[in-house]
Amino acid sequence: MENLENTNPQKWIDMGIEFISNYGLKVIGAIIIWIVGSWIIRKLTKGLEKVMSKKNYDESLQKFLLNLVGWILKILLILSILANLGVETTSFAAILAAAGLAIGMALQGSLGNFAGGVLLMIFKPIKIGDLIEAQGELGVVKEIEIFTTKIVSPTNKEIIIPNGALSNGNITNYSTEGKLRVDLTIGVSYDADIKQTKDVLMKVLTDNPQVLKDPAPSVNVSELADSSVNFAVRPYSTVADYWDVYFGTIEKCKIALDAAGIEIPYPHSVEIHKEG
Repeated sequence: MENLENTNPQKWIDMGIEFISNYGLKVIGAIIIWIVGSWIIRKLTKGLEKVMSKKNYDESLQKFLLNLVGWILKILLILSILANLGVETTSFAAILAAAGLAIGMALQGSLGNFAGGVLLMIFKPIKIGDLIEAQGELGVVKEIEIFTTKIVSPTNKEIIIPNGALSNGNITNYSTEGKLRVDLTIGVSYDADIKQTKDVLMKVLTDNPQVLKDPAPSVNVSELADSSVNFAVRPYSTVADYWDVYFGTIEKCKIALDAAGIEIPYPHSVEIHKEG
């Protein structure tokens, strides 16, 4: 209580006025710089996006560059604000460089991911919209960012893969050639006529408008199995039509074989009974 009674309110008022006079305008200036700078960054990035769209830049490259330019401009904006507040940017840059070195040593994986992202942009093994298989995952490329790549799985799950691992590992790109072969095996009874069966299965393929004419589909005997003669049914489709052709061909083959009286055998099992 004694300390509170001896406190001079005027002292605190004077300190407040001194603080405002010394730093008030700088703080207001920093806020204005942040607002104006953020507005300018948005305008610049949108302008850059329009220019790249007109120049028909690859969509993956566009997003990567916009992400990178946005971060660089934000760092410059923060340095400008610190300079306005009276912070020595030269000494701050030295501190930032030392801190960056220490952080870099601790985050070598992140730097590797950044380098991986740059490699993906340079060599372009994938682009947005490609169906790929990498790091044990299958999906359509949704976005290539600075450190990671996002793909969407066939079950509509978003999968995030680090760019370092992606650029250093095997990538299977199903979209590069634009055509995919659908591999199916259809088994029929040993009593079925091979030529008739091939004609029935081939008609299913040629009647389907989603099956490509080039490369031509094929139907061949692939195996004489225990209880069936197996046919390798090989239609080609676009990437977008793959699953429609896959499931549709199975269904239509069953319907066509039934209509032609060609039996699809059931699996056989043999029971052995031992007497007493």
